[in-house]
Amino acid sequence: MSAKSLAEIKRYPVRKREDLQGWDSADALILKHLSSVELNGKRILVVNDHFGALSWGLQEFEPTTYTDSYVSTQGILQNCTQRPGLIHHLSELHGIYDFVCLQIPKNMTYFEDLLCALTSHLQSHSKVICGAMIKHLAPTSFDLLNKYIGKTTTSLAQKKARLIFADFELSQVQRPGPQSVKIDAFEVPFVNHSNLFSREKLDIGTRFILDHIPRGDFGAILDLGCANGILGIKAKQLNPRAKISFSDDSAMAIESARINYAHYFQDEASFHWTNCFEGQRPNSLDLVLCNPPFHQGHTIGDFVSWQMFQDSLAALRPGGMIRVIGNTHLGYQVKLKNLFGNSTVVATNSKFMICDAVKR
Repeated sequence: MSAKSLAEIKRYPVRKREDLQGWDSADALILKHLSSVELNGKRILVVNDHFGALSWGLQEFEPTTYTDSYVSTQGILQNCTQRPGLIHHLSELHGIYDFVCLQIPKNMTYFEDLLCALTSHLQSHSKVICGAMIKHLAPTSFDLLNKYIGKTTTSLAQKKARLIFADFELSQVQRPGPQSVKIDAFEVPFVNHSNLFSREKLDIGTRFILDHIPRGDFGAILDLGCANGILGIKAKQLNPRAKISFSDDSAMAIESARINYAHYFQDEASFHWTNCFEGQRPNSLDLVLCNPPFHQGHTIGDFVSWQMFQDSLAALRPGGMIRVIGNTHLGYQVKLKNLFGNSTVVATNSKFMICDAVKR
């Protein structure tokens, strides 16, 4: 694949004046390596493809692509000229794969879960090829590959990226399963699947906003970027007549929220596996609760939070409110005022700020 071809890979969603590219040097290195390998008739699995560079580069070989991310899914569909075999749950893996091409994720618990799942679909001839940018390559990556797949070797570094190779030499193991986490003031432990932020304990930002969930005449409440759904569950406890919705980019997050909500309530909630809250019904919400991420994978920026705020503005009814928590230095109160025309600081501590904005 030529550099010109890779340059055609675009991020999702497509934004005006995009200054981030949809592929990295690890994608290019994986595709370069595979260009010298006989792939005809081989079963290929692509894992954690960011925006479709790997799926697109290998599409003539009809790979299966697994991703937990809705944004990545849309990027893959946007960039591939042939629709790939997309799956979003590790239980959907089937048969034996000859080659596994894997972009190493930031979350090592998720990486371990991926590797454990793969052991049921590999044999001694199977080759696992992992790519990563060197600055993001955690030593734990090698430990996990050695533990579950086999002895590792590496490529030479090229353009700040490196490949890790491992032939399958070990045995099938069971996936570790979701974490069960007991949280103060909640009777039932929360189920957290592997690709959740702060999976093993409640992060301090969420802990702070839990003490500032509003009560009121809210008919429809959204937990935006819900992770395990704890904000929406708390909101339901305080506003029992409200209809609760959950949205997240991660299929594992949506599954975690679905399980956790069912542990507490018998009524139905709405669950949206989507990018922020794009394309949802306008003027349909009374309250949005949001703890935005300030990164997408290894990419740091405010583009996700900005879209969350824009989608919330569209989905809120006039008079509806968004309540946001973020690190104080991120200045969310300014961003909300620029978008909504108003913002109010509700609470602060040494690290975080909670602020509101109302749709006029």
